[in-house]
Amino acid sequence: MLSKILVANRGEIAVRIIRACRDLGIASVAVYSELDRNALHVRLADEAYALGGRTTSESYLNTDAILDAIERSGADGVHPGYGFFSENAAFARAITERGVTFIGPPPEAIEVMGDKISARLAAEKVDVAGVPGTTDLITSADQVEAFARDHGYPVAIKAAYGGGGRGMKVVADEGSIADAIEAAQRESLAYFGRDEIYMERYLEKPRHVEVQVLADSHGNCIYLATRDCSAQRRHQKLIEEAPAPGIDPAIIEAMGEAAVKVAKGCNYVNAGTVEFLYQDGEFYYLEMNTRLQVEHPATEAVTGVDLVEQQIRVASGERLAIDQTDVTVTGHAIEIRINAEDPAGGAFLPSPGRLAALTAPDGYGVRFDTGYQAGDEISQFYDNLVGKLICWAPDRDAAIARTLRALDELHIEGVATTVPADIAILEHPDFAAIEHSTKWVEEVLDLSEISSAPSPPATENDEEPRVRRDIDVEVDGKRFSVAMWVPESADNAGPRNTRPRRAQASGAGGAGGSGDVAVPMQGTIVKVLVEVGDEVEAGQPVVVLEAMKMENNISADRSGTVTEIKVAVGDTVGGGDVVLVIG
Repeated sequence: MLSKILVANRGEIAVRIIRACRDLGIASVAVYSELDRNALHVRLADEAYALGGRTTSESYLNTDAILDAIERSGADGVHPGYGFFSENAAFARAITERGVTFIGPPPEAIEVMGDKISARLAAEKVDVAGVPGTTDLITSADQVEAFARDHGYPVAIKAAYGGGGRGMKVVADEGSIADAIEAAQRESLAYFGRDEIYMERYLEKPRHVEVQVLADSHGNCIYLATRDCSAQRRHQKLIEEAPAPGIDPAIIEAMGEAAVKVAKGCNYVNAGTVEFLYQDGEFYYLEMNTRLQVEHPATEAVTGVDLVEQQIRVASGERLAIDQTDVTVTGHAIEIRINAEDPAGGAFLPSPGRLAALTAPDGYGVRFDTGYQAGDEISQFYDNLVGKLICWAPDRDAAIARTLRALDELHIEGVATTVPADIAILEHPDFAAIEHSTKWVEEVLDLSEISSAPSPPATENDEEPRVRRDIDVEVDGKRFSVAMWVPESADNAGPRNTRPRRAQASGAGGAGGSGDVAVPMQGTIVKVLVEVGDEVEAGQPVVVLEAMKMENNISADRSGTVTEIKVAVGDTVGGGDVVLVIG
């Protein structure tokens, strides 16, 4: 068994892995950016090392800094979690070449499945059919036009070296091809470090069903039930459930067997997920995620298998303790991703900020995984996942009822969250009847009347409360902490955005707008779509803002002429900052 594991990640998944290490009696090592000095995963780990930097590229994607932390800590294993380096073959190879165990698949398997083109070919070799598409990388709009002539619109343009909906754009007609290619490449490069893209047919009303697989280094491979992840927005999952409901057991078995064939076909080891699209009684191979999934707790709830523990045991060279005949599925589980986003009107705008309050629900069959506590900051530089609510019950109807009860108990202040949208989904008759699809949230669900605005800050009392804080001391880059009780205002003090605050826009659309186009949240400008002197219409996108790893179009609030552009690509802006003026 491994003796010390460095967790090359942050937030909820880092906390999850650190707790699993403690359960197994394994020492844990955290790494952290400047913004995460006092994050929960850092506070829980046995040791912690500074990476420096604020952005992901400066910190959690800084290979040299992480390799240095591995060497200095003496860790004999590295768990990448999900995101960041979890599907990076070069990083996995750099780890293993140092004699350190990478808790994940072999680099060769990551390479096969990390490239979605070779992944399609690998599935075809074992007779698992995918969604109709091409194995050629897109280099021009002409290729997309030719594909659409054969298969029709819409067409999905996807990142060849990514997943989770990042870098994916849907082309509805010929006129939107060029913009979709550019946006997909830009987003793919920002999130995965590579901008290769490919295309495939975009199914109209599919369900997203995935199969959890687990394989050891001794040739054993099993599948652990299915998950339905069809409740999505922007191709990002909101609600997952296990097992996938309403599908013929024979199809479920065939899907599981296909997943095992795909895993064995690339000599897969450790935990992984094979994803399928299901429509009209047919399923199509989509991709394989060579890592632990965000939604893995739903599978744990219905199978009783601790997937992180199994990952560590498999990486330590152990055989799987169970075979396929031992796998049983009991009851039903629903997992809710609680994101810092305001779903009002279906916009799902990122909402970074300080968590003024966070009270998790409890009770039988209820689990809440998070990387934050009250007082922590949800930064614009990282993913917007606040936590995951997982509820188990004997059947699906009871699981839905229990989840609604738990969501009612969940209390979060300081940021807007997706909770109102989650409740709207769970209470909708389409969801109860399993008539939803991956397009359903955006095309059918009515979110016009819901709101999740951040709570206003609390009023200061005459006698200011004091809070305990671990004050960081770094000695040669290694973190040590001392406990101090400080005034709450001092605790909240920290780096502030020195960018001058600009006028607040009215936010109204149409001709009645002020002409001062403001951004609704803090983020980074990734594209300016207009120039001074251009004529624009109300509602026309004028700049693209990236916040919490999501691109958002900022639109003109009135028709007129662009008279001033106040930002450039790469600028960081705050919520309410005016970026452009329309005369």
